[in-house]
Amino acid sequence: MTIFSRIIHGEIPSYKIAENDKFFAFLDIFPLREGHVLVVPKTETDHFFDLSDDYLAEMLLFARPIAKAIEASFSCNRCGMAVVGLEVPHAHLHLVPVTHADDLNFTREKIQTTPATLQAAQEKILRHL
Repeated sequence: MTIFSRIIHGEIPSYKIAENDKFFAFLDIFPLREGHVLVVPKTETDHFFDLSDDYLAEMLLFARPIAKAIEASFSCNRCGMAVVGLEVPHAHLHLVPVTHADDLNFTREKIQTTPATLQAAQEKILRHL
């Protein structure tokens, strides 16, 4: 079971943003920028593009209102998306508030967070969702 499956099943606490029968979205606790959200399919699939066409389409539709809530919650030009998939062997989509292309640079040092800053980011996004 991947760490994401353990988060989905509630074995590991998370700052949940949204959930339905197929997907789970939560704050990245090692974010590139404040408001960085991970969208994860509930089915364990290692490679993002091994998901079926329907599943991929539904994932983007699930992510859209979250992306719009991120844009409304944080100072940014838009919500960027990235699929990297090297950190955890479970397909996932990164939603990150971006102002510059470099804001999606995963080699940069992550910002420091605390439970209070993560909870504040969660509350901001949920208010706009």
